[in-house]
Amino acid sequence: MDFVFKLVGFLFIVSIVQSKGNVKDLMSVKLNENTLYDCVDIYKQPSLSHPLLQNHKVQLEPSFAKPKNQVKGESERKNIIECPNGTVPIIRNTKKYVANAQYWTEKHLNPLTTDSHGTHIAGVRTTDQGPYRGVIASLSVHDLNISRDQASYAHIYIGSGIYNKVNFIQTGWMINPSLFGDGRAWSYGFWKGANGAGCYNTICRGFVQVSKTDHLSGPLHQLPAGGERAISVSIQQDKKTGNWWTTDIRSNEPDVHIGYWPKELFDLISKSANIVGVTGSVQASPSGQSPPMGNGHFPTDDDAGSARVGEVKFIDNDFVVKGSDQYKLEKLLDSNKCYGLKDGKKLILFKYGGPGGNSCGI
Repeated sequence: MDFVFKLVGFLFIVSIVQSKGNVKDLMSVKLNENTLYDCVDIYKQPSLSHPLLQNHKVQLEPSFAKPKNQVKGESERKNIIECPNGTVPIIRNTKKYVANAQYWTEKHLNPLTTDSHGTHIAGVRTTDQGPYRGVIASLSVHDLNISRDQASYAHIYIGSGIYNKVNFIQTGWMINPSLFGDGRAWSYGFWKGANGAGCYNTICRGFVQVSKTDHLSGPLHQLPAGGERAISVSIQQDKKTGNWWTTDIRSNEPDVHIGYWPKELFDLISKSANIVGVTGSVQASPSGQSPPMGNGHFPTDDDAGSARVGEVKFIDNDFVVKGSDQYKLEKLLDSNKCYGLKDGKKLILFKYGGPGGNSCGI
């Protein structure tokens, strides 16, 4: 066991526990004091007990699970756990994890407006009203020094809004020591649906996990100082079921379909979305101190020295994947004192980021 601890490089505990109401053994993996994964029967995962999903049939793979022309990139997700066939990894909702998630859910950015208190953004979104069926993008990933009362992240999103009602889905990477229990960059998902319901990852019932190895939320690979890394992700609506899938896009191996948000969860995007976009975002501390965004530096002409969003593709109402150059995009930057946004070239759509500080506004 000591050898395993040294080989992996971080403390984890593998234990076998008996599941309630199920004769199968569950494998569990503990990452830190906040995060414990359980391998759960795919047909008995907590999300399927959602009132809106009582008659939902689990979709094991999307109808678009075929080779396609889209953004490609290296996967930075850690396969921390490989669950047995028929089971999927679900983060156990400890009291501390749930409490932290509820706190951050109240503060989380609404991507359909630039008026979220304490939040700053740098990115782009479409200017027309769709409809859209998805978005695909490559996001560079960076290590940052973020305090426990701050968050910094980059994500793709789809959504629709009318009056005071919004539906949206986000996925990307985030550094949030309070939520995840450490200062590493983690993959994450967030949704807001009918009646204002929604949450991070699988904190509440909703997201249906399908992959037995790639989870919606987990720590991304860390590289030596100066190392380059990125994730390529998608949110795409299934043509047959209407479910919104998220996929880990890979260049030298098959893409991994992580899971989906069922269409039943939404009352505005069950058929399509009106807005799609890609942004870097931060959440300031209660004192007003804004954290760094991107790689912590303003973007420059040096691509390698800047946080960047690579090739971006949108999926139109006919489920056709198109380049972002075929759309008119609105630039979003609400605090040029602390953050920057700069057009990219060739396979880079834009560069962004900045150091943050005390004078970034509210």
